[in-house]
Amino acid sequence: MAVNKKVPLRKCVATGEMLPKKEMIRVVRSKDGEVSVDVSGKKPGRGAYVSKSEQAVDLARKKNVLGHQLDVKIPEEIYEELILLIRRESIL
Repeated sequence: MAVNKKVPLRKCVATGEMLPKKEMIRVVRSKDGEVSVDVSGKKPGRGAYVSKSEQAVDLARKKNVLGHQLDVKIPEEIYEELILLIRRESIL
């Protein structure tokens, strides 16, 4: 008999959708206030999740929801890195 594993769900800060953790990208603010993209999902610090879609990243950029969630100014490079990750994954 197959055992169904519970799939962890996370809420996208841009769209408000509840999606499986594997379909999201985590952005982390460390204790030093440094913001980075957490591909592994295991870095220490305050995290916020964004859906793996360019529309969600653009929406997060326009509304500054990542900045509000993490209480820090998000550098433009973070949004560019998120879009690059999404594009790279869609090619594979």
